[in-house]
Amino acid sequence: MTVWLEQPEQTPPHDLSPAMIPLDVVYEDEQAIVVNKPRGLATHPAPTLKEPSLVNALLGAKTMLSGAGEAFRPGIVHRLDKDTTGLILVAKTDEAHRHFASQIESHRIERRYAAVVAGDIPNERMRIDFPLARDKTNRIRMAIDTAGKRAVTHLAKIARIDAGSLIAVRLETGRTHQIRAHLQAYRHPVLGDRIYAPPELRAWPLQLHAGFLAFVLPGSGERVECFAEPPEDFLMRELVTREALLRP
Repeated sequence: MTVWLEQPEQTPPHDLSPAMIPLDVVYEDEQAIVVNKPRGLATHPAPTLKEPSLVNALLGAKTMLSGAGEAFRPGIVHRLDKDTTGLILVAKTDEAHRHFASQIESHRIERRYAAVVAGDIPNERMRIDFPLARDKTNRIRMAIDTAGKRAVTHLAKIARIDAGSLIAVRLETGRTHQIRAHLQAYRHPVLGDRIYAPPELRAWPLQLHAGFLAFVLPGSGERVECFAEPPEDFLMRELVTREALLRP
């Protein structure tokens, strides 16, 4: 008797080919590099990704990258969504990778964003504390779920503008799509968000920028602070200053 065994589904390999993509390097030493990621560049390779990622660009620049994490995302200790612009920290050594991962786990790395959202945010400062989990009907999205992981976002209004509200955002936790899902749940979705905003609010590029990043280097304990202005297509970008992002 012949027995046919079902073959396991093969996962397409991640493309780790070096790519020659210019990078805006904000900070670099022998342990870490901070890049101001442009819009449209994914953080790391994925089986469904057809274009080069930040990892491919770093490999193309012959940047030393940590191998302490997953093989398809060398050096990556946190990520930004493909259409989110701004600062991302990459580890060059395994020691630095473990050190930065520990800082993220204990919420000691500061990550602050600028966002333009629909409507008028009613309070000058506010705190959103809603647990998040994968949406049960759409796995691309995150949703408020009492069984999900704790997620806390702090907001401060910078200005009321014609398109909505310009706000500063500080992450206390770092869940997938946290800012976008929290603001959508609060009924002030990020303009240009093709996952969480209604169609009439998708005419803009995604108005979310990681503008401030602070971390402590392993060994020396030196604190590093980085700031990057939003891109040209960010609304009222001249109001996004380092001081404005430090409000929440």
